[in-house]
Order: sequence, then structure tokens, then C-alpha cells
Amino acid sequence: MLTLSRKNGLEGSIKGEPEDFVVMEITQNGTCLETGRAYTPADLSMLEDGEGRFVTFVLQKRDWNTSQALMTIAKRLHRGIKSAGYAGTKDRTAVSTQLCSMFGVKTEQFAGLHLKDISVNGAWQSKTGVELGDLLGNRFVIRVSDARGEESIDGILEELNGVFPNYFGEQRFGIRGNNAAIGVDILRGDFRGAVSKFLEDTTNETSADAQEARKRLAEEQDYANALEYFPRYLKYERMMLQSLASEPTDPAKAIRRLPRSLTLMFVHAVDAYIFNKEVEARVGAGEVAPKPGDIVCSAGRAGFPDLATARAFDGGGGFVVGNIVGYEMEPNDAEQEILGGLGLTKEDFRVRSMPELNCKGAKRVFFAPLGAFSHAQDGNGLRMEFSLPSGSYATVAMAEFLKH
Repeated sequence: MLTLSRKNGLEGSIKGEPEDFVVMEITQNGTCLETGRAYTPADLSMLEDGEGRFVTFVLQKRDWNTSQALMTIAKRLHRGIKSAGYAGTKDRTAVSTQLCSMFGVKTEQFAGLHLKDISVNGAWQSKTGVELGDLLGNRFVIRVSDARGEESIDGILEELNGVFPNYFGEQRFGIRGNNAAIGVDILRGDFRGAVSKFLEDTTNETSADAQEARKRLAEEQDYANALEYFPRYLKYERMMLQSLASEPTDPAKAIRRLPRSLTLMFVHAVDAYIFNKEVEARVGAGEVAPKPGDIVCSAGRAGFPDLATARAFDGGGGFVVGNIVGYEMEPNDAEQEILGGLGLTKEDFRVRSMPELNCKGAKRVFFAPLGAFSHAQDGNGLRMEFSLPSGSYATVAMAEFLKH
């Protein structure tokens, strides 16, 4: 359970049960995938193709993360995880619905699929699969248990004026909070430093067994022996140790033993750190509205930012757009300063010795819209509902209402 506690704001707790945190994906045609409802391709403005090599389906899950659920489904259908596609990842401790696909299967195979806390709310043959980013956003229904201070919500809403600081959430920085530090080392080419931080850093390590193992490795530097005492549940650490045990002088190879999604997360955490520092500076200066020199974009479908309309501020309205730094982006003055403080340049995001980690860069709004917000009493708790654009964090939006 995550216990929440703003000087004036809401107090209570969330995620006591998965049902306290409901996430419903908003598809590209603006449909919110409600829990417990069956869908057809026509509902989502999609085409069914009986000769298609993919099955597109609506996945509903409880207390599963997206990758684990799809991995389990793929195994049951005798496919590999690379056959699966999804528009966006969803929280584990939640009840969630989302659009997914599987290559090389038939719709009828889903009829016999019986997995605990997983259901398929519609499936059909299609010519193309679902890809990351094929969504507008998500609708959240969050129950705050033992809620106190709900009278503060309307005042906070007025203060926010429809938007909230679009920080990257803590998830981006890892359980131990050191993803960005590891990412900086990788971008600098200091693979030994990255390995050391991943294996030995005990900051925010909550497990006594893991903390002891990390400390012992830091002292002994014996990778082969560490395989004897590193806890089995630290599977990624053990993958790295196995590589180092056979080739201790090749830390880059050890990093490559990790799933690409994880190593990319380290690099993306550096981007998130830079972006969050910019948001923090704008919040501190009260610069929520666009000003001369800013880049802005218009609202698109569902009122969410349409980054394709990004342009120089011309005195009108719009969402203020920032950079997610990469080698193809031109950093602004603030980003240049933060990069310099990290000992990096934009060219470092072209990781020549690990090109699979290259980051071109992207755009992201500094302040995101809080769509269709409502709140109501729910027994001894409070139910809060709102919609967010893709890539924005519900926990970050909730933090604006919470006493802390």
C-alpha cells in the first residue's frame, strides 16, 4: 500500500487493493476501454481482416504488469514474447484495460484462454498489430481510503486551472532511484561505473539480503563468488554477474546481457531527470503560461496536446512544449546547463559502442491537461476520476492534491 500524506490537501492511502486503482486506456479514436465490457473492431474504428496475421484484442488484467501478462498469454498460445504488441504499459497493482495484439495466432485460440485475473474483452483478426504509442491516453478511477481533507480539492483545482506539472514519475528512476546515475555512466562510456552502481549501490535498498550481498561484492570484487550469495530474485544482477564471472574485464558485455528495455530505461532516466529539472524551474518561477521564446502546441483529440502542431509561441495560447534531449534535438539554454552539470552533451545520446541505446530525442509538454476531473464520496474513502494524455503519470497528478 502506498500511503499518501501538501500542507493543505487530501490525506489517505491508495493501492490497498488493485480495485483502488483502475486504468482504462483511451484508444486513438477516443474510446475509453471500460472494464467488463466487450468490444468489436467497429467500436474502435478498426478493420477486421480474416486473412490478417495478427489478432488484436482488448486485455483486462488485475494485479499483472503488462509484459508479464502478455508473456503468459504468448506462452499459452505457443508464441514468443516478441509476437506481442501493446500501445502502452499499465501499472501492476491495478485493474486495467488496454489494446494489445499477437502475431501468428487465430482469434479462436483466445476462446480457450483461461488465466487467473486476466480476461480478453474482444478479439479479432487484423492485418497490422498494435504498436507502442497507439493510444491517446488513459482514464483513471482512483479510490483514496480513509480520506480526510477532501474540502481542499476544489481550491486546488482552481489553482491548477486545468493543468498540472508533467513530471516524469518515480517509476522512471527505478526502485533504488539510481537509474539516471547508471544512465549517465553509460552515456559517458564509463561502463565499469554503470556496472558498479547497478550491482553494488545500496541506496534505497530495502531488502537486508540484497543490501548485504551488494556490500560484500563492493568489498571483495569477486564476481564468480558473488553468484553463490546474491539472492536468486535479483535475476538481472545475476545475469550481469554471470557475464562478469567469465569476462571480468568486459563490463560493456555484462550490460548487454540485460534486456534492452532495461538498459534503455537507464538512458531514458537521464532524459527524465533533465526534463524534471526544467519543469521544477518553471514551477518555481510561476511560468505555467507560454511566454516569448517558448515552443507551444495546440490541443487535439480529447483535448490532449497534439505535438505535431508544435510551433514558436506567437502570442496565442497552447501547451508549452519542452525537449526530451537526444542527439537530433537542439537543447535550449536550460538543457545545455543541466547537460553540462552532468558532464554530457547531446552527442553523447548517440551511444556509438551500444547503438541499440541511441536516443534521437522527442517533445513533451511541461504542463499536461487534467481531463474530465471529478470526485465523490465512496464509503469511508474518496473516488477521484480523471483522464491524462499518453506518457503522463497518475501518481504525479494525484500528488498535486495530496498533503505531503
